[in-house]
Amino acid sequence: MLSPNLRPVPADSDGALVHVSPLSYSFPLNSSALIDHHFVNSSIKALKFDAAASFQLPHVHKDGCEHNGTEESPGLLVVSPYVSQAHLLDLSTVSRPSQLFAKALTVMKPVHDGYATASYTESFNWGDIMGVLEDLVKVDEFHWRELAFYVIVFRSQVSPATDRSHLGALDAQSHAEAMISGGLLKYWFGEPDIDGRNLATCIWRSREDAKAGGTGAGHVLAMRAAKGLYIEYKVERLRFIISQEIRDWRVEDWHD
Repeated sequence: MLSPNLRPVPADSDGALVHVSPLSYSFPLNSSALIDHHFVNSSIKALKFDAAASFQLPHVHKDGCEHNGTEESPGLLVVSPYVSQAHLLDLSTVSRPSQLFAKALTVMKPVHDGYATASYTESFNWGDIMGVLEDLVKVDEFHWRELAFYVIVFRSQVSPATDRSHLGALDAQSHAEAMISGGLLKYWFGEPDIDGRNLATCIWRSREDAKAGGTGAGHVLAMRAAKGLYIEYKVERLRFIISQEIRDWRVEDWHD
């Protein structure tokens, strides 16, 4: 994936959001139930800032919903601002804890506009995410053991006048390659602020997955295309630890 600053402005980013009729569910409201991704609002703005991907979780949107039939997903989860099938996480390819955490991360969104420079732990709605994870674990009667996930945070700055229009396709290709490689549970990127600063983040099952995910041709081409455009950039590598029974969570610097 590219730096968050090296993104084209989406064609629909300033347009009206696409409204989808709410659903009711005739299949069980358990952690395995998943609404088909075609019902997710495909607006990039909604996916980044309104947690639109969480519409796939029945227990999150179970109130006041009506739909005539069952639209259960075969297990494909929206985990980024891209919603076509090549960008979806096949939940059958990851372990149960990673499935549950990936589902909880569908509610991820920034809690303020200063995420590009603020602390990672203070920039997103981690309390909401952990609350959804607790609910999923409880419904599933799953015994959660302490587990660490690998996080990459990319902070960058480019000139606000930088032309990013040619980089979107490369970013999408890079992300699709990462999904094939496996283990990417969440990809999120913001919008550059007035000074051209931005943040992008990937949450991986493991460091090994992240290393493998960065070897594709699309990733290499994207980084070459972006070379020289930064005023500055910084990569943070973090360990996201969720304690046993989700009693608490913490973020630490990653040390090999």
